[in-house]
Amino acid sequence: MLSFDPEKVSLPVGHYINGHHIQTQGAAFAVKRPSDGKIYATLREADAADVDRAVQIAHQAVKISGWAGCAPRERGRVLRRWADLIEQDSLLAQLEALGSTRPVSDVVQHEIPFTAEAIRFYAECADKYSGDLFPTRDSSLGMLITEPYGVIGAITPWNFPLSMASWKCGPALAAGNAVVLKPSELTPFSTVRMAELAVQAGLPAGVLNIVQGSGAVTGHALVTHPLVRKVSFTGSTVTGARIMSDAAQHGMKPVTLELGGKSPQLVFDDAGDIDVVAQRILRGFTANGGQACVAGTRLIVQRAIAAPLLDRLTVLCRSVQPGVTWDGDSRYAPLIDERQGNKVASVIAAAKAQGAEVLVGGERFADTAEGWFWQPTLLCNLAQDNPAVQQEIFGPVLTVQTFEEEEEGLRLAAHEIYGLCAGVHTLSLPRALRAMRAIEAGTVWINRYGRSGDFIIPTGGFLGSGIGKDLGRQAFQACQRQKSVLIDF
Repeated sequence: MLSFDPEKVSLPVGHYINGHHIQTQGAAFAVKRPSDGKIYATLREADAADVDRAVQIAHQAVKISGWAGCAPRERGRVLRRWADLIEQDSLLAQLEALGSTRPVSDVVQHEIPFTAEAIRFYAECADKYSGDLFPTRDSSLGMLITEPYGVIGAITPWNFPLSMASWKCGPALAAGNAVVLKPSELTPFSTVRMAELAVQAGLPAGVLNIVQGSGAVTGHALVTHPLVRKVSFTGSTVTGARIMSDAAQHGMKPVTLELGGKSPQLVFDDAGDIDVVAQRILRGFTANGGQACVAGTRLIVQRAIAAPLLDRLTVLCRSVQPGVTWDGDSRYAPLIDERQGNKVASVIAAAKAQGAEVLVGGERFADTAEGWFWQPTLLCNLAQDNPAVQQEIFGPVLTVQTFEEEEEGLRLAAHEIYGLCAGVHTLSLPRALRAMRAIEAGTVWINRYGRSGDFIIPTGGFLGSGIGKDLGRQAFQACQRQKSVLIDF
């Protein structure tokens, strides 16, 4: 039975530094459960001095332990043991479901296996990618060697705490770095449990440290610390721009930024079975309550099939039922908190003020007063400049626009700010390839919407949706710096 009592979960409270739980004297902040809004923990924020302690320990640990210089396959063995412990640990699933928007069934069936496999993927990268030899004159030897940066600062969002931590830690640790990671202050605990399991697996203490706190205080101190040689961040475009600026002003350190999105789902009249397409679209904008940067929240459908597709989507939206995340039967996620709920409500109100029509949904579920469960919402009759079309809402809200000709559909699919992902639904290969070429996005899915377990495929955005790549060998290689060497015999 997956269900559990939320009052009986043991919380790993505090920061996790040098293999120990640490309490500090920073500002206190409350942590609430998204499903019912109840405060279930109070933590202390890591200030600049606390972050400095974590970074200094990481800097020393990666050298003293030999983690950076050990055989790459040994690093891989430790990471594989870590992945095994993640899959075996029962507390981890409860922590993730309790404090995040992820129903426990999704955590057990998807999130934990995905997290473990991501770490295993990077364990295999440890000895697969390195430098190169160059053709030079006979009396010399030209080489490109790779080496870890040292300490990498990572900042993860609240929507997928476990998998986002694996995206940051997997490649960085496999490449021989130490990591200081700041999880979202809204979802602090499952990441700490991951770090505990890493030490149990044989990762030297201090090579992975977790600091708690806000972006403005803890995150800023981490990004600007002189010993943090690289930064990896997933979150909003606004925050990403601030991090990029801070990093440039404090050491010119490289950054990987996976940021916001407002992704189109472009449906042509030859998309095939309407029921199948409708299910695919529903998952694309309601998964995790719509709280995903890759969410496909703009439906752009050819007019000939718009009516039957919307009829089917309306039925599917009305069939969704909310439930607390610690109930094993729950499948639909709450919004993270009241602030996010108010944002969703305000954008819908602004959209309606500019002529949008609510086809279904548009408000909270009536019987979930303490938790912010939002009804799947379809908005129609929108101009391209409508706030609901332009802004990343981060909720289960789908805007609907129609088109006649392919060129018009591609024009509507474009976005001035975001270019993270896109979905194209058509059974015509030439049409799919034309759309793939025309859409300015870092990832294009054709006749599907969402990632697979193929970790070799990188993810990352264009435009305001980010810089660099997570996943794939590109993420591993981005955690190593390159040094050119020329030797005369």
